[in-house]
Amino acid sequence: MASSHPCFSYDVFLSFRGEDTRKGFTDHLYTALKQAGIRTFRDDAAMDRGKLIEPELNKAIREAAISIIVFSRNYASSKWCLDEVLTIIEEQERLASKHDVVPVFYNVDPYDVKNQTGSFEEAFSWYDNIIETELDYQKKIEWLQKVKAWRVSLRKAGSLTGMVLANGHEAKFISNIVNVIRKKLNYKLLHIEGK
Repeated sequence: MASSHPCFSYDVFLSFRGEDTRKGFTDHLYTALKQAGIRTFRDDAAMDRGKLIEPELNKAIREAAISIIVFSRNYASSKWCLDEVLTIIEEQERLASKHDVVPVFYNVDPYDVKNQTGSFEEAFSWYDNIIETELDYQKKIEWLQKVKAWRVSLRKAGSLTGMVLANGHEAKFISNIVNVIRKKLNYKLLHIEGK
């Protein structure tokens, strides 16, 4: 059982593309993390009804010790997911932040995430088309900045050491993820207590 950290509201923030993995892989991962005693935020489990979703998700990311990003085939087709990964990378890079990021490449190549190729290229072609066809200059500039920030955050996330599942056994893969998270949490706890 993992120890809870007094300075974090959650041990893990789970970012994923719902239509790809919500009812399968991510649900099994979430259940395994919970069974291991790891306090995990998942948008459909921990959201307070009636609150604005985006501020609550950003708050949950900031209040988590670790973010797990489940990169799947359609991850980049969701502006919501891209905003999450942008916030996660920003949180990791904050000078005082102790936020870890564990990318999970679920039947996608880390190269595709890092370089926006494959299905990630398809999604960004769609965003580029929005920019090209936008007639409002201010909105065009906003889209350009947003897409550039998404690309940079994906490049950084795709460059991190992560875990790759390519047509393997999901149960064993999930068990390995839980073990990695436990080790990271135990290290954090020792580091905090050792101060």
